[in-house]
Amino acid sequence: MLQGFTGWHALIILAVILLLFGATKLPGLAKSVGQSMKIFKNEMKSGEAEEEAKKDDAKPSSKS
Repeated sequence: MLQGFTGWHALIILAVILLLFGATKLPGLAKSVGQSMKIFKNEMKSGEAEEEAKKDDAKPSSKS
């Protein structure tokens, strides 16, 4: 799908984004995207930890 995507295409897309949002809003947009990614990563880690805890609780202990 993206085999023909070149550096020029990326440059044109960045120019269109700059025109749509303006130079003043781009730093705020980038900051909010970064914060969203950080929150998402933290939630993924906590979800994995919860799954591991459930697996550990579900395993019967073989201590006699």
